[in-house]
Amino acid sequence: MTDLSKYTDKAELFKFIKENKALLIAEKKAIVKCADAISYIDGYVNDKGEVTKSNPQTSVDLLKKDNLKIKVVINTTNLLDSHSDVHMKGIWKKTVKEQKNLYLLQEHQMKFENVITDMVRASIKEYEWSELGFDFKGTTEALVFDAEIDKDRNQFMFEQYAKGYVKEHSVGMRYVNIEMAINSEEKYYAEEKAVWDKYIDEVVNREEAERKGYFWAVTEAKIIEGSAVVKGSNYATPTISVKENTEEPLESTQTENKEGSRQSDTMFDFKQLKVINN
Repeated sequence: MTDLSKYTDKAELFKFIKENKALLIAEKKAIVKCADAISYIDGYVNDKGEVTKSNPQTSVDLLKKDNLKIKVVINTTNLLDSHSDVHMKGIWKKTVKEQKNLYLLQEHQMKFENVITDMVRASIKEYEWSELGFDFKGTTEALVFDAEIDKDRNQFMFEQYAKGYVKEHSVGMRYVNIEMAINSEEKYYAEEKAVWDKYIDEVVNREEAERKGYFWAVTEAKIIEGSAVVKGSNYATPTISVKENTEEPLESTQTENKEGSRQSDTMFDFKQLKVINN
């Protein structure tokens, strides 16, 4: 990825990203972005769907179980992240309907030992920011994973969830539709200023966007995977609940072909994909 950190003068930065907009967009679409998170609320969703501050089961209780059910926020919209991206509402609508090949991974590593589970159900849920533990006004669209995790699949991560140590999550995604927003009154940036004016009121950390003077409005993306991470760029992706699984098992997100052998809906050559981490 092109390094923009060397530009300390806004005028020079704006000129560069304007003149190289097509290249920068192509770069973003060519990689898998991992939008990590750096904040957490120790929450639990009760039977009414309300987020409370404590889990009725202790870590000692959970560690004795063999299977847990977790609800985690993989991504949230309307927040400027450290990649200068703002995921807009509606970004996940198409991919949630289409993408069935989903995993919950340990730190974006597409390796057998890093798979936490493929028993995942993805959904989009609108939350008040206050429900997720943040002071922003209004709502966000959260990409939520409801998942089952087995102790014998990835014991280390099973214990991390059971002990309440997994405080952040991240989405591995491919960009589909992106617009460049620049806050400048110069006629040269009229197209980018129109994008800025279209979306800036939806950015909850607006002061940060105004300080930077630009951002990328991502209006559609494709989910590749969700991950448990330590730290990253989008700081609003908490673990909502961890509890004993006493319900009917979820179906695997992997499908079976006509011959009965298991295969994924979509095949990716991960050797050809570059992953961005903070």
